Amino acid sequence: MIFVQNLTFAQPTEVSFIYINGSNNNNEKMKNWYIKGVSKLHPVLKDKFEKDKEIKQVFSTDKKYCINPNPIIFFWGDKSQRDLDFVKEQLDITKALSPTIAYKVRSMLAAYLHDAIWVQKQHNMLPILDELNNKVIEEHEKGNEVVLYGYSAGTFVTYEYLFNKLPYINAENLFEKIDVSDNVKKFIKAHPSKNTCISALSKAQIGVVSENGHLILKEIDDESLEQNYLRLKDATKTACIPDNAVKGVVNFASPLVLFYSDLADPDYELNYYNKLMLKYIMEKGLFFLTVNYREDPLGFPSSRNLTIEEMEKIADIQIDNPKGFIYDNSGVWSKRSVLFAHTAYWSTRKTFAKAVVKAFSNGYRLQYDKDFQEKFLRNNKK
Repeated sequence: MIFVQNLTFAQPTEVSFIYINGSNNNNEKMKNWYIKGVSKLHPVLKDKFEKDKEIKQVFSTDKKYCINPNPIIFFWGDKSQRDLDFVKEQLDITKALSPTIAYKVRSMLAAYLHDAIWVQKQHNMLPILDELNNKVIEEHEKGNEVVLYGYSAGTFVTYEYLFNKLPYINAENLFEKIDVSDNVKKFIKAHPSKNTCISALSKAQIGVVSENGHLILKEIDDESLEQNYLRLKDATKTACIPDNAVKGVVNFASPLVLFYSDLADPDYELNYYNKLMLKYIMEKGLFFLTVNYREDPLGFPSSRNLTIEEMEKIADIQIDNPKGFIYDNSGVWSKRSVLFAHTAYWSTRKTFAKAVVKAFSNGYRLQYDKDFQEKFLRNNKK
């Protein structure tokens, strides 16, 4: 029995990598290009991840873990095909009216930007997030942890997924801040619940977060609101990310900042939820990495790298017992021209895998290795 128990305890934690496509992947040719690229990249990332000492520390307390040898591809590009076909029909109308160069530039912009704009729209994004969550729950039920890889416009999906699905919302605190009656507030206090997520608030028909960042409550009386609140427990189980299911995110070739620049506005109410999400990531031991080639014209740094103390000061939050980290590595040399750098992450897979592991190692050490942190701060002052 002791021998069998030892075998059981020795089973390594398995981590599944889920790869999320970007723009201009909405036909069979581009879908195959993406799948082929992931298939070649994944074994290289797996090898690098399993050998790095900082990754071993973060992924498993007993230092035993392995990466699932099979990459999981979450493909959403084909969902925009109908809308893109409509755009192409309108482009064809302009073909006879425009100079050839203008038409070709217009066609290229449509191919690269259409999906990025399409997926940002809430009615397109939310079903994608639900499908992705089903994938994550599948892996979680197998006992696997998940790392999400968002490529190009796939970074919008990873960000929105964490924003809508991480259970960082304390219901009692939320109802203290929004416009509800004192009777409802008393009811919430009398019926405490686990933390929940924005998707669960919508599923329980309590309210939705609008595009300008306001939580809009469903127009119902207090009794109905209280009944919907009681449904929040079940909604949280199905609509939110399960505890310890997602280990982290790696965004690459990321134009996230370009399309979500309003997050810099201090009056933008969504920042209230982003602060809670940041606190959750840091306290629950998640990581959020951005890796871009410096030659990539669509690779935008997510932020400057901050210590926990700087995060607390800038975001005006308190981070207790931190274990997670956020790090940007957007200065990686791909040795490719500007024209090809955005699609070079697959062909330069060894360079990219090395850059991801370096981002992970440096991000972890920046927060939890005092010598590294002091050296980093000294260099930044120069």
